[in-house]
Amino acid sequence: MLQQTQVATVLPYFDRFMQTFPNVATLAAADEQSLMQHWEGLGYYRRARSMHTAAAKIVADHDGEFPESFDDVLALPGIGRYTAGAILSISRDQRHPILEGNTVRVFSRWIALRSPATAKPANKLLWQVAEAMLPAKRSSETAGTFNQAAMELGALVCTPKSPKCNQCPVAKRCEANTLNLQTEIPGKVTQIKYQDRTEFAFVIAQTENQKRKSDPLGTKYLVRPIPPGSRWAGLWDFPRTIERSIESPIEAAGELTAALGEPIVPGERLTTIKHAVTKYRIKLNVHTADWGPTSTAPPGPPPEPWRYVTLAEMANLPMSVTGRKIAKLLG
Repeated sequence: MLQQTQVATVLPYFDRFMQTFPNVATLAAADEQSLMQHWEGLGYYRRARSMHTAAAKIVADHDGEFPESFDDVLALPGIGRYTAGAILSISRDQRHPILEGNTVRVFSRWIALRSPATAKPANKLLWQVAEAMLPAKRSSETAGTFNQAAMELGALVCTPKSPKCNQCPVAKRCEANTLNLQTEIPGKVTQIKYQDRTEFAFVIAQTENQKRKSDPLGTKYLVRPIPPGSRWAGLWDFPRTIERSIESPIEAAGELTAALGEPIVPGERLTTIKHAVTKYRIKLNVHTADWGPTSTAPPGPPPEPWRYVTLAEMANLPMSVTGRKIAKLLG
């Protein structure tokens, strides 16, 4: 959970998660929808799926006990060198270095490395520095304690902007401090060049428009689980376009005909939601919609995997962030 996410954001999610999945066997046996519902809002949903797969592997290959060797931990889905090193150094007192956002900054400034840490030669060098900095094997200080201290130093003192060098316990031996290069190190990474994209989502109610306005809580709305391979796969959402930029609601409605199995007619615009995903800066236009005059969809059940659900039922489904915003608007 802490990968790419701050501690303050993670804490309430972690507490709720541990109440439902208190051990690896419970997590391995859980269905994906329940898992995704507990992860909803944290983003980077691949982490949740990898953890689910890793739990199953631990149960199957290690009798439900977390592996002790670095190679076995590294073989678990979703775990890389940093995560494996952090787990084993902190929980098992094994001598492994770690390199993440905070320690990258600390070690880069320590040796006055001006190159971006993402460059392969720089990254390789920083791993060597991280390992060399670990306490000696016979030292009373453990690698786990050192790794946590280095992360805290980066988070609280050796910060990205306005580092507190006057409070740093190792400032006198820091090359960047000596050369007055603190604000220039680490080297800047090329900023993401976002592509603008317009997408559409449609609110299709099972009841007539007037009833939707007078009885929003009793109305059922069309949703579906996002298919594998798509953005936010496994989460639920309203009918929406995500594959390419579309400029008109009529074109978007036509795009969704194949997925819905029936034509729809777009109605009034309810709102516009702006958000960013990976390299895309998205403007999501949310419209009402009704089944087309030639459609045979109402009043029967929608085609699989689409479902009509109330807002109360929707609250128990794992939804995309924008899908949840639309649901909140309807309530």
